[in-house]
Amino acid sequence: MQLQLRTVLNKLHPFKSFVYADVRFTPDRSKAGVRIEARVLARKNSRGICRKCERPGPTYDHESERRFDFVPLWGLLVFLLYTPRRVDCRRCGVHVEALPWTVGNSPMTAVYMSFLATWARRLSWTETARTFGATWDRVHRAVAWVVAYGLEHRDLDGIRALGIDEVAYRKGHKFLTLVYQIDAERRRLLWVTESRTQAAIASFFTWFGETRSKALHVVCSDMWKPYLKMIQRYAGQAINVLDKFHIVAHLNKAVDETRRQDAAELRRQGDPVTLKHTRWCLLKRPGNLTTKQKGRLRDLLRLNLKTARAYLLKEDFDHVWTYVSPTWAGKYLDHWCAMVMRSGIEPMKAKARMLQSHRDLFLNYFRAKKEYSSGVVEGLNNKVKLVTRKAFGFRELDTIKIALFHVLGRLPEPDHAHTFA
Repeated sequence: MQLQLRTVLNKLHPFKSFVYADVRFTPDRSKAGVRIEARVLARKNSRGICRKCERPGPTYDHESERRFDFVPLWGLLVFLLYTPRRVDCRRCGVHVEALPWTVGNSPMTAVYMSFLATWARRLSWTETARTFGATWDRVHRAVAWVVAYGLEHRDLDGIRALGIDEVAYRKGHKFLTLVYQIDAERRRLLWVTESRTQAAIASFFTWFGETRSKALHVVCSDMWKPYLKMIQRYAGQAINVLDKFHIVAHLNKAVDETRRQDAAELRRQGDPVTLKHTRWCLLKRPGNLTTKQKGRLRDLLRLNLKTARAYLLKEDFDHVWTYVSPTWAGKYLDHWCAMVMRSGIEPMKAKARMLQSHRDLFLNYFRAKKEYSSGVVEGLNNKVKLVTRKAFGFRELDTIKIALFHVLGRLPEPDHAHTFA
């Protein structure tokens, strides 16, 4: 059995100038009661490699034996044992040799860190540590190493479309600004920074570079002024497509505000019932309403309330998305805004003025032939929220960034003799 394990290691995890001398079972305090230890030896007449200049040098002396975490096998913990040599390098002096199976002074092998990082993409970091006999800190270090490698080796050429949005990640109006690549062939997270200021977006474009910024064709964003201003400054040639999701959200907010005003007026008149529990009847898509909600909405639309008229105006606005031509979409927008301004419903009038002030940006959605929208960005944002929710105790911004890039960055990973599905 031990000979077979050594054969497996030599086949799947070989290293030049090193051999697996023996593989043995050793008593352990884990649930299995035993662990696997594989002793590694340097080949005879081989020379250690200086960790700094990566040149071979004579052996000066040896350190004490070290133990390195390896990929678990059949539920058993596996370790590599090795006594490192200290190399007498003519250029750098005496240093511990470079070990090809680990990174720096880490007690974990590189393949083990990749293994933990792969599972940390599916499970929470705490659950990953508990499942594979590690600690949260070790999972964190493994993921951080894989992410650092990926960020260093990722390819940023050929990016033509960006999506910019913010996500609240902590109480107290703490926001993350996120920049995604949303090209049809590749959708991934490119940049994360705290706050949603002009400086935050400017820092992205500075990092992204002038050449890549000038090559952009489309940038999707909401109507947040700092975003619009910086997009115009650094990527003015790109079509700035306004976030369709946020436009619809603004109209829903106006309908809800109108409902609250009507409800307050009805309560003053002694009618606390008519608009009670009608919020989601008005905000849900008609196809998602329950039978009871459909009946309640039907009754509500028979009443001469501003809420009913605001709802109908919001539903009428959805027709604009059916247009293909920017010219006809613009005419319908103007017609709809004129109806709203005559309605006397202040929350809706405020949104109509907002749309008119951003008319050209709104029509960019049609100029881009509807190929780019906020749907991709919102889908990625939902994954961001899932990552932060699953993370529970992620309090440090750097840790949140690592977790987000790990899940959403589609980063290249270190090469190993075998991969983990």
